[in-house]
Amino acid sequence: MTRVKRGCVARKRRKNILTLTSGSRGTHSKLFRTANQQGMRILASSHRDRGKKKRDLRRLWIIRLNAAARDNGITYNKLIRYLYQNGIFLNRKILAQIAVLDKTALSIVIQTIIKREE
Repeated sequence: MTRVKRGCVARKRRKNILTLTSGSRGTHSKLFRTANQQGMRILASSHRDRGKKKRDLRRLWIIRLNAAARDNGITYNKLIRYLYQNGIFLNRKILAQIAVLDKTALSIVIQTIIKREE
């Protein structure tokens, strides 16, 4: 059988894994075997946390909208319902940004929606 020389390929693969784990502590960033295990753990965590980040941000937007709505005398639930009934299709991210950056604009929107519903 012919000899396969793969020193360059193997070194490149190992170097990539050690680069991935360069921020880890101790031998998790120095020795290849432990770094390889740590790298698999890092990739699994990053995959999981990308979904978690989306959930956490949505929760934050809802909390901010609820606080802004309660300042104007209604609940978050009624705010969202009134927005949909009046055909205002802004998502929670944009509404939360408006609530943080320009409270008067959001309060004007909420007051006009409340007047339409009465």
